[in-house]
Amino acid sequence: MSVRTAFEKARADERAALVGYLPAGFPDVAGGIDALHAMVDAGCDVIEVGLPYSDPVMDGPTIQAAAQQALERGARTVDVLRTVEAVAATGTPTVVMTYWNPIDRYGVARFAADLAAAGGSGLITPDLTPDSGPDWIAAADEHDLDKIFLVAPSSTDERIAMTVAASRGFVYATAVMGVTGARTSTSDLAGPLVARTKKALRDLGSDLPVGVGLGVSNGDQAAEVAAKDGIGADAVIVGSAFVRVLLDHADDRAAGLRALTALTEDLARGVRRA
Repeated sequence: MSVRTAFEKARADERAALVGYLPAGFPDVAGGIDALHAMVDAGCDVIEVGLPYSDPVMDGPTIQAAAQQALERGARTVDVLRTVEAVAATGTPTVVMTYWNPIDRYGVARFAADLAAAGGSGLITPDLTPDSGPDWIAAADEHDLDKIFLVAPSSTDERIAMTVAASRGFVYATAVMGVTGARTSTSDLAGPLVARTKKALRDLGSDLPVGVGLGVSNGDQAAEVAAKDGIGADAVIVGSAFVRVLLDHADDRAAGLRALTALTEDLARGVRRA
């Protein structure tokens, strides 16, 4: 299934999509696959598989800790692709989220080909902008992969217009200034950013969805982000909260999977009641 199909299904249900993130290889490769399968079964519409990186400057301490654990246990790009293949086999659209340096080292054309072969739907590139990524855009187009670029509250209207024009799958609106991490309240920057991004899309005649990542950690926050009379996101993106659950249950994986399932179900109910 493509990312677009997942969003179309969510729109048909008059709700936002739930996008869930975990880094590959955390707590180890097999355990990470089990965790992602649990998230799919409990209601995630799209999965983001993180590529662990040694210098994650945009990630907060929770995701940094998970990525470091994955690296210490030997996770490599081939394990990311193996994880993508295992999750995509469920029929759930699966994208990779990664800093650009690992892809550049692996080889842009080679990574695009291998991601497509694994059943991946596309790539989220937080530190690569469309104007600096012509090689990736060409490789993604060759292999029919989504190019998911980011906009932020600091983005100018011109930058937002350029970004949405180059994006496919959805636009990632990172509505918190600073590093990632679960938060107790949603950001007052999110609504204006979503509105500006959707205006840029309308100006292009595009209905590309806008997903929001801002540290959502429970169903009530998910409902607030997805509410049409509120922030109005087409997708609620959750990462740190999922990682935290597994970190908190490091000594009991079965309990961790149960807690992960419960959190996913709560978030899935949230996007459905918005």
